[in-house]
Amino acid sequence: MTVHSQPSTQDLVAAQRTLGGRVRMLLVLAACAAPVLASYFTFYVIQPKGQAYGELITPAVELPTSLHLSDLQGRPVAADSLKGQWLLTLVQDGACDEACERRFFMQRQLREMLGKERDKVDKLWLLPEDAAAPRPELLQALSQGVGVTVLRLPRAELQAWLKPADGQQLSDHFFVIDPMGRWMLRSPVQPDPSKMKGDLNRLLKANAGWDKAGR
Repeated sequence: MTVHSQPSTQDLVAAQRTLGGRVRMLLVLAACAAPVLASYFTFYVIQPKGQAYGELITPAVELPTSLHLSDLQGRPVAADSLKGQWLLTLVQDGACDEACERRFFMQRQLREMLGKERDKVDKLWLLPEDAAAPRPELLQALSQGVGVTVLRLPRAELQAWLKPADGQQLSDHFFVIDPMGRWMLRSPVQPDPSKMKGDLNRLLKANAGWDKAGR
């Protein structure tokens, strides 16, 4: 007969610590995953289309990792750098006319209207690679306060990623991109700022915990 020794007190304590550590790790993972799961449930099960002023994009469009982004100095920018914050995005050519300038003004106002939640949102200008360079005075104006991030990319890649409503152009809309890089919402043409703010507030609330404070 084989005689087995009884586990020692130290072995029992070590086993309890290991089990406790695994339980705590699972609780932390569950807490981190909860906002993501809640958002998926909200937008893909409940689908609150009647509550949205803009058009919810379902399913959301993933950020193409193959985007050839660059800054205005021509330095490459990784597509993954767009993740981590909400992005209130405009697509405008460099020769920004009066209507374009009004959109940039609204972009700034929309972010400020979010109050204490505004730090979760970055302003992004996507500029087609073949477009004229922005005017220096416009760039100067857009750099005031929390500036607008300006990135170039090939027009074909831009058009393959973001889509305008039927009969409209990309420049007619605001595009909202979530902290995971997914395009989630497209504004109407000439949106009402207060109603657009309502959409942003709902998105931020549904996805609390995804974004990082500042980029």
